Amino acid sequence: MALNIFKKKKKKRQLQDIDGNPLQVGDKVDCMRYEMGESMLLEGENGYEYESIKTKQKVSYAKMIDAATSFQKVRKIN
Repeated sequence: MALNIFKKKKKKRQLQDIDGNPLQVGDKVDCMRYEMGESMLLEGENGYEYESIKTKQKVSYAKMIDAATSFQKVRKIN
C-alpha cells in the first residue's frame, strides 16, 4: 500500500482551442493544420482525434498542439 504513494496518476488534460476555449468530444472546430477545414473532435481508439467533415481525414490531437501555448491549433465553431 505504501508503494501506491509514488505512482504517477494520469491526469486527464482539458483540451483548449487556440483562444483558450474548452473543447469537448463532439465539438465542431476549424483546424488550422493539414488543410482539414471544418472538423469534429472525436474520442478514438488511440485517444482524441479530429475528423474532417469533408474528407473524413483523421488526425491525432497531439499533432494539433501549438508548442508556444500548449493549446490546440483549432478554433471552436459555435
